[in-house]
Amino acid sequence: MRRRGKNMAVTLLNPDGLPKIDGYRQVSVATGSKMVFVSGQVSWDETGAPVGEGDFVAQVERCYLNVGTALAAAGATFDDVAKLTVYVVDLTPDKLEPFLEGVARAAEKLGVTPAPPISVLGVAALDVPEHLVEVEATAFID
Repeated sequence: MRRRGKNMAVTLLNPDGLPKIDGYRQVSVATGSKMVFVSGQVSWDETGAPVGEGDFVAQVERCYLNVGTALAAAGATFDDVAKLTVYVVDLTPDKLEPFLEGVARAAEKLGVTPAPPISVLGVAALDVPEHLVEVEATAFID
């Protein structure tokens, strides 16, 4: 599946022989000449104030919005993302639906559907106790 976007440096695939997952693609092929690495984004606003304290959905949304801001600073968008890594404090299966809700809220605000390959990892804690989730991205642009 080729994604639309000005750079077209990342193609997302769901190859035969692997499950088709609605929220993301299994493979990304990057051909861009410029790599963009976005550090783990947490639920802080531009001043460093916490957003969504104790609200997992709000924190997921803010993390994705922060990734979008970081990508834009590098001249990229979610269409250019080849891989997302998400760290969730005390990850359990019941957090999947709220996670997807937070992603959907951010996607609506960003006007995109972030669907690159993703790894969601459970962790004991993040940098400060208030943070429940952190999202980092790797993108390629021409």
